[in-house]
Amino acid sequence: MPYRKCGRWGLKLPAITLGCWHNFGGGSPTSNQKEMIYTAFDQGITHFDLANNYGPPYGSAESNVGQILKDLPRDEILITSKAGYDMWPGPYGEWGSRKYMLASLDQSLKRMKVDYFDLFYSHRFDPDTPLDETIGALDTAVSQGKALYVGISSYSAKSTQDAVSVSKNCNFTPLAIHQPNYSMLNRWIEDGLIDTCEERGLGIIAFCPLFQGLLTDKYLNGLPAGSRATIQNSPLRKNELSEQNLTVIRELNDHAEQRGQTLAQMALSWVLRDNRVTSALIGASSSTQILENVKSVKQTAFSKDELLKIDRILAKINLPKSLWSS
Repeated sequence: MPYRKCGRWGLKLPAITLGCWHNFGGGSPTSNQKEMIYTAFDQGITHFDLANNYGPPYGSAESNVGQILKDLPRDEILITSKAGYDMWPGPYGEWGSRKYMLASLDQSLKRMKVDYFDLFYSHRFDPDTPLDETIGALDTAVSQGKALYVGISSYSAKSTQDAVSVSKNCNFTPLAIHQPNYSMLNRWIEDGLIDTCEERGLGIIAFCPLFQGLLTDKYLNGLPAGSRATIQNSPLRKNELSEQNLTVIRELNDHAEQRGQTLAQMALSWVLRDNRVTSALIGASSSTQILENVKSVKQTAFSKDELLKIDRILAKINLPKSLWSS
């Protein structure tokens, strides 16, 4: 497992991070959850990414993963959490106020039974809260010894610039990392955000690099019963699974086979082709998926002709424009 420098900081992340958004909820840790985390660690994945409301139910992923991680050496792993999306009812249970951010941080530490997080994020930009309040809460997390590094997630290039400026002008703890949605099918960060992070010294960890499973072999032959796309409230919308888009996915799969990779491996390799991307954040439902996906780190180089070919294929995709600009 290669490790990449997180922006200008001394912190290094594994090229692949295990995200615990899906499949880690429930009333208690399962044998499959334990196997996935142990498999990840054995493969050199030392970074485990969570947020306060991961589950379901909310908070259960932190509780379960915390129980499993206590058997791993704390100083050899990175544990991440975030606050920003809805967590509890009422006006103080979401967004970016100081009250919510710090209350959520304390709750997350208690659920995971750890003294500190290696990384703590503002999970989303809050248009109704001053940036100096939100970034100031992150600074407090570090000054209280509850986080070693802090970052932001899903902030635009402009909001990222503003957040870094606020941090500098107020003498707050500098931001170390940005976590944006980035994949072959969602390239919005190429329109300014990657450059902004490079200029300001932030690392980048890409979430949803497999676009909720669309960039895998799962949908090459249509919609399988029981897949994420067929369940109620699926993160994959029907228009994203049009026949036109599935044709594009099959073309990408053909090129992946020419590279000697699965489609998922190529999609991860493509995200990691740019060294400014510190890590690709994967989800998993089995240890087998993890073992297959980590192979992507062995082949992150693409020729110029390959990249042009992939761009021509992707030009035929039909997805909402908001994906490319939010």
